[in-house]
Amino acid sequence: MRVFLVDDHAVFRSGVRAELSREPDMEVVGEAGGVAEAVAGINTAKPDVVLLDVHMPEGGGVAVLSGIEDGPVCLALSVSDAAEDVIAVIRAGARGYVTKTISGSELADGIRRVAGGDAVFSPRLAGFVLDSFTGKSPVPEPPLDPELDSLTPRELEVLRLLARGYTYREIAETLFISVKTVETHASNVLRKTQQSNRNALTRWAHRRRID
Repeated sequence: MRVFLVDDHAVFRSGVRAELSREPDMEVVGEAGGVAEAVAGINTAKPDVVLLDVHMPEGGGVAVLSGIEDGPVCLALSVSDAAEDVIAVIRAGARGYVTKTISGSELADGIRRVAGGDAVFSPRLAGFVLDSFTGKSPVPEPPLDPELDSLTPRELEVLRLLARGYTYREIAETLFISVKTVETHASNVLRKTQQSNRNALTRWAHRRRID
């Protein structure tokens, strides 16, 4: 079984790779720490299963799901057990969702099960999904947000990194653009979101779980 790892923490990827190396029927055929790298790697490697982190820069697991070609099944693997995170990635196409407290053997079993067509959740997370699709979810459908919707994909990337506390120079290095371009995007983001400064913008982003 061919597995692709997506997580923005290299140490965590290394640990998962080591765990899966003990499974005789599994092979890690690639890994990525960002959305663009993940989409390109998955579409090239064509794995059977993608282990997918939920919160990453550039749109997270949902952005990866929207960018990959049909074929692999995706199992979300996250520190978060928030209902909105679970529902968002399932709606985007993931076949299951487990948290990073899972043991190596349990993770391997989950990979086999999603590859075989099962949906894999803990009982608590499965409840979130059932409630969502039966209209009983405490998590409402995402409301319209004209200010957020007005941002371009690149401005949204800059916003996520600003909310994480990156400096303009660090953002420039991360996105492979100039500091001047970052300043322009940041100015546009402040104007479109009607925020007066970076601190207010960070609070605005965190209220929308943009991080």
